[in-house]
Amino acid sequence: MTMNLFDQVSEDIKKAMLAREKVRLEALRGIKKEFLEAKTAKGANGELTDETAVKIMVKMVKQRKESAQIYTDNNRPELAANELAEAAVIEEYLPKQLSGDELDAELRAIIAETGATGPKEMGKVMRLASQRLAGRAEGKVISEAVKRLLN
Repeated sequence: MTMNLFDQVSEDIKKAMLAREKVRLEALRGIKKEFLEAKTAKGANGELTDETAVKIMVKMVKQRKESAQIYTDNNRPELAANELAEAAVIEEYLPKQLSGDELDAELRAIIAETGATGPKEMGKVMRLASQRLAGRAEGKVISEAVKRLLN
């Protein structure tokens, strides 16, 4: 039986501790904290699906990258490097990111499925694309591709 993401992260925390991998340990502890909060959130009934876990980690990666950009802008490269290192660790647990061509192919199928014919129907396409491609492409990238394909 394969482990769910929560168990996998918990297991990897032990490995990182033994290997004394400081950045990896910090990143994994951050993930576990977010997972535990999600598990105990109102209405979560103590469960955490891998789907929810992926959404949490996508958000975490985005936050780390935004923080790194702020640190870079403020001339604090050592802090930026740490954020990016943590982001890289978190990304290891995410599904493989779609290439540009794969994304276009998926989006063309979704556009055909929704019957969208122009930019006015972008919302309809985005709703479905955001659900199906969660964790496999960034929202901003999906949005830009949908806009391009509908024009």
